[in-house]
Amino acid sequence: MMADEHIHTHDHEHDHEKENHEYITLVDENGNEELYEILMTIDGQEEFGKNYVLVYPASTDEDSDEEIEVGAYAYIENEDGSEGELMEIETDAEWDFVEGVFSAFAEEEEE
Repeated sequence: MMADEHIHTHDHEHDHEKENHEYITLVDENGNEELYEILMTIDGQEEFGKNYVLVYPASTDEDSDEEIEVGAYAYIENEDGSEGELMEIETDAEWDFVEGVFSAFAEEEEE
């Protein structure tokens, strides 16, 4: 995935068991689209002036024992509140922040 990926949000359901889940379509540098499910969003406005989104491929079998590959991006929403842009996370401080929030989330899920 490249830093200049475009984001399209989708609220429609692909599976009745995944109600209330949000999806985005990422478009790579070759124009290929892939649907991702939003795992979580992180408010980093106070710390870094931007938000973050963690996603994983929507085709992932959640009941499988396979490790799920999660992608993390900085997310800048357009001023009018419409679709925004995903960007690479730029600094170690941002990565540490995102990883800390995700680790706390993962620990809660295991309980």
